[in-house]
Amino acid sequence: MSEQSSEQNVDNLNQSISDTTNEKEFLDSIRQNIDAVDCEIQTLINNRAKLAQQVATVKKNHIANNVTTDSSNPIFYRPEREAQVLKAVMERNTGPIADEKMARLFREIMSVCLDLEAPQRIAFLGPVGTFTHAAALKHFGKAADTVPMTTITDVFREVEAGTAMYGVVPVENSSEGVVNHTLDGFLSSSLKIIGEVELPIHQNFLVAEHTKIDGLSRIYSHQQSLAQCRHWLDVNFPNVERVAVSSNGEAARRLKNEWHSAAIAGDVAAAEYDLHKLYTNIEDNPSNTTRFLIIGHEAIAPSGQDKTSIVVSAHDKAGALIEILKPLSYHGVSMTSIETRPERPNKWAYVFFIDMNGHIDEANVSAAINDIRPLVKDVRILGSYPKAVL
Repeated sequence: MSEQSSEQNVDNLNQSISDTTNEKEFLDSIRQNIDAVDCEIQTLINNRAKLAQQVATVKKNHIANNVTTDSSNPIFYRPEREAQVLKAVMERNTGPIADEKMARLFREIMSVCLDLEAPQRIAFLGPVGTFTHAAALKHFGKAADTVPMTTITDVFREVEAGTAMYGVVPVENSSEGVVNHTLDGFLSSSLKIIGEVELPIHQNFLVAEHTKIDGLSRIYSHQQSLAQCRHWLDVNFPNVERVAVSSNGEAARRLKNEWHSAAIAGDVAAAEYDLHKLYTNIEDNPSNTTRFLIIGHEAIAPSGQDKTSIVVSAHDKAGALIEILKPLSYHGVSMTSIETRPERPNKWAYVFFIDMNGHIDEANVSAAINDIRPLVKDVRILGSYPKAVL
């Protein structure tokens, strides 16, 4: 069914609204049009899936013909292409569905199509139900095979070994700051940053079906979540013990066998462990957001709206940081963040993690980094990757 026929259905429906006085006939007319549109949508999605299968065939033939020799690169997942598609979806959207919600629908369609090309195994900082799990699902869609890891180090190792194609790790929270374990992971790994996810952090007060609200004696959550909800807890449950656990997923899991406990966690944990959201959005800062990184092996082509991340090992001298920053200013490169970490195993030596707008293939970004190189001991490009779209 063509786009023109869909528009004709809507026109016919509008006419029926004015012509029909019988409510049942009117509703039947709407439902018939919905059924027709559903058939069209289903046909188009399957057509898209068939095209994705054709893409997979071409890529597999390239591998068979030794066009590519990088065995660590699955080649099927293209972050820059997906970012461009999602941005285009939002730009051409005319409503009434909101731009981001429309893009999320397309994200799931793309996830299913990618699964037809080559199933994607994604390692994330677990357990199941954490915000990192939610970030992995947001970025790769529900068709991806998401696998929980115990630590951030385990996520890096899983991707390095090729057991997982990509990994998802938290890097900073707008309220609590940077995640040092993730930055340290790059100091001992050759993996690259291939994407990012920004996830608004909305905390829920969760209870199980058997929970006795009047008898609550403890509230489980990760220490950061407890800190993010401190004022709300002080007002609503000032006398209930707050117990910090390894993750929000673990907090949710514990409610299964405890009638006197509640948990603070996100939507994914609530769904995964079949818990009831007694209160929603209880975080003290409603704009609280966590940024996650997607890690992998390959370099990513420009998407049109990118970031570049580098790690710089500076000389131990006065003005070292100022020297590093001057080339960025000179070439008009906007720095979005900078963090300092100890340079192991050297004592009292430090490295700088710098994020900037632009792709390494852009002339000004490349020139700025080249001007930094002779000023420092070492510069490593962690990756150029699309800015978070959703």
